[in-house]
Amino acid sequence: MGKATITLLLAACLLSACSNSGNTGSQAAEKTPQPAAATEAAETAASPAPEVTASAAPEATASPEATPAAASDAQVPLLYHMNKNYDIVPNDPITNKKVVLLTFDDGPKEAELINPLMDTLDKHKAKAIFFVNGYRVKEHPELLELIHKRGGVLGNHSWDHIVLKDKPEAEVKKQIEDVQRIVKEITGETPHFFRPPHGAGGDVGKKIAAANGMLYMTWSNGSLDWEMKAKDAGKTEKLIKNVTDQLHSGSNILMHELPWTVEALDTLLTTLEGKGYSFVDPRSIELKMR
Repeated sequence: MGKATITLLLAACLLSACSNSGNTGSQAAEKTPQPAAATEAAETAASPAPEVTASAAPEATASPEATPAAASDAQVPLLYHMNKNYDIVPNDPITNKKVVLLTFDDGPKEAELINPLMDTLDKHKAKAIFFVNGYRVKEHPELLELIHKRGGVLGNHSWDHIVLKDKPEAEVKKQIEDVQRIVKEITGETPHFFRPPHGAGGDVGKKIAAANGMLYMTWSNGSLDWEMKAKDAGKTEKLIKNVTDQLHSGSNILMHELPWTVEALDTLLTTLEGKGYSFVDPRSIELKMR
């Protein structure tokens, strides 16, 4: 071959190599986004969607059918029963017996009393029974709702707060069952505990309470807060002394929705805790006396 021919062949080879190299780079540039997009799609499909999780949680929490009270009711085991002295007694010897039951009668009265009372109970992680009168509930159903929504356990204290033991059976039945009915209408639940006014229900009161699935009780430790008057000095100290003087394991403590009782409650509960007592959850008490 002549030099001119060789030169032309070399030039042609060089041009062909450059052309192939340019095409390869262009194809690579076009194909690069495709794997990245596919990878992103795969990762998105494999990851949980935060939007779904975030929207689901509030709906479950806010459901009115799953209230904290309803949920906790199902979780409270029956650890205690009531004896004939109306004391709270553990079912099992290994269960803590150094407990007291907190109860408040004659409500519901005023939100200005109920809210601070409930605040104090919450502070001490304590539950209490609120024995309500039907005529008060009828006048202020919103106060019954307040107690219920704040976790108070509702009890039946008859409609008119009258002495029941000498009344005809039909009247006693109406006094008790009308309260069951109105509490059910307002809260969706019926009381499981009955306390007769003045502690005087008689055999008929016990019979009708049992027929309505309620545990009949009076009390075994009276605060005597009902004997105090607004003008009396030292009411807080007197109330605490009245309770501690009678204090014993299983004390069923009677109190009322009164200003001085609300004022004394935090100190009273702190005092009881200092003596080694805790507060029994009423829902852990069997509804049959032993």
